[in-house]
Amino acid sequence: MKVPGLTFTKKKTCSADVSGCPSAADIKPIIGDIDLELLQRQEELDGINDETRSNWEMIRSFLVCGAAFFADAYLMFSSNIIIMIMGYVYYHDAEGTAKNVVPNKWSTLVKVAVQVGCLLGQLILGRLGDKFGRTGVFAMGAILVIISTVGASFSSSTVRGFNVFIFLFIWLVFVGIGVGGDYPLAATITSEYADVKSRGKMMSAVFACQGFGNLAASIVAIIVLACFKTAIRDDVYMLDYVWRICLGFGAIPGGITLYWRLTMPESKSFQAEANKRAAAAAAVDADALPDAEIEMLIIKGNNRQAPQDASSCQQGVLSDEHSASCSNNPSGMLGSLGHDEHVEPVDLADMAPGEQPGRTARLETFGQYFGQWKNMKVLLGTSLAWFVVDVAFYGINLNSSVVISAIGFSGDVQNGDPYDVLSRNCLGNIIINVLGSVPGYWISVFTIERLGRKWIQLMGFAALTVLYVVIGFAYHQILDASNVAFIVLFTLAQLFQNFGPNVTCFVWPGEVFPTRFKATAHGISAASGKLGAIVAQAGLMTLKDRGGPNEFIPHLIEIFALFTLIGFFVTFWIPETKGKTIEEITGETN
Repeated sequence: MKVPGLTFTKKKTCSADVSGCPSAADIKPIIGDIDLELLQRQEELDGINDETRSNWEMIRSFLVCGAAFFADAYLMFSSNIIIMIMGYVYYHDAEGTAKNVVPNKWSTLVKVAVQVGCLLGQLILGRLGDKFGRTGVFAMGAILVIISTVGASFSSSTVRGFNVFIFLFIWLVFVGIGVGGDYPLAATITSEYADVKSRGKMMSAVFACQGFGNLAASIVAIIVLACFKTAIRDDVYMLDYVWRICLGFGAIPGGITLYWRLTMPESKSFQAEANKRAAAAAAVDADALPDAEIEMLIIKGNNRQAPQDASSCQQGVLSDEHSASCSNNPSGMLGSLGHDEHVEPVDLADMAPGEQPGRTARLETFGQYFGQWKNMKVLLGTSLAWFVVDVAFYGINLNSSVVISAIGFSGDVQNGDPYDVLSRNCLGNIIINVLGSVPGYWISVFTIERLGRKWIQLMGFAALTVLYVVIGFAYHQILDASNVAFIVLFTLAQLFQNFGPNVTCFVWPGEVFPTRFKATAHGISAASGKLGAIVAQAGLMTLKDRGGPNEFIPHLIEIFALFTLIGFFVTFWIPETKGKTIEEITGETN
């Protein structure tokens, strides 16, 4: 290939009998003036500084993303407590069993609001994270959560028209959009910052902060109730302050970490991907440039690190073994392109007069990548697994009231003291989570790098299937025989939810997809999970009283067993990622 203005010559090999080559005597003084030991120490210090900076960035990403999931869980799980409190405020004058209880249509509307918003946020913000950058969109989501949470805490009824529950639903949908964006963005940020030995542990630890957020929702409610204890007993409508304060507290963690979200740099993986896209776009746009600019583009390349022989090409010094590669790859442009780019080099000497020179580089699109079954089955595996685990995760919580009653922490909603009923229910929720849910998260954190993602998910789905079959088909017999036995089985189900697919469904999509599609694909997987949560809360929950109060719950648990069995089999579509770099998993090049 001929490039105007660029001349290639053979590289000389120096020896004692070749004129123009420096002698050993000439070289020795130059080396003698350099303190090689000092240079070596400087390089070691630079390496330590780079390692320290990298470790700090990894720790900061964990703290910021962990705080995000703490706040997200607080907002998602506080809705149950808020609905209980609102029953005393807005339905205190109702009669019979309707007294102090929010009607099912309004309670369901409020409970699914965050889930609906999450589904939208996971899809929308996940895609924006791939297109515009993870950290900027991550910060935007935090701002949306803060503003919407404050707005939700001031929800009220109009004289005519919408009541407080409709306004609360609208605000909570926007809260959910911000919360939903945290799933794909926090996962990809943590995945791209962590090293290969701790990636799974870091990602699962971020997700495990959900457990603390769930606990915090009940703890904050107990504290606020205690502050208003005397006022509530004098005037039950003082609970209107309580639910608003409890909800508004969810904006505080986001506000504390907002600065670090705004100043967090993009990962090296995303920066490299952005450079690759920019280089490809510049190459495609080259068709519209004048000849002189095209020649400069070819010589300068994309200003990124290229193979060593690229510098030789630019300097005009070419060895025999590198002459062919330089003729097809001036300035090393091709050396920086990834596995998913198709490049057509152009020889300027062979072009017809008047023809515009250029080169075409096409990045593989989302449809092209997932149009291949080997890639699509992975996305289907992560999405279906998350769907079925959330159907079971949110559905099994239908039994929370049964367990709370069994351990003696429920109360008489219609006739009991509001403070006692609410505070004891919150304490019962804390006990349930401490027994099974929180330990399950952290068992996953400390075993995921040793056992692997696939083993934990398969084991979790298998255990859940067996437990749901036992609980579903022997529901009344177990309750009649022993409350303790029912509590143990329920606790085990909570344990294997989190020491199992609930954690791995979050971790896996952050590892198995290429950088260009990672946040989008993770968002699709997570949105499938939220669809499962909506199905459980808005669909299956309406069936639980079919045939009488809580009469259909055993059959629902049997349905959950079928779902978890499906999850067991789709797990085989997802490759194991333990001990592998992202490049090894996805086939990307650095």
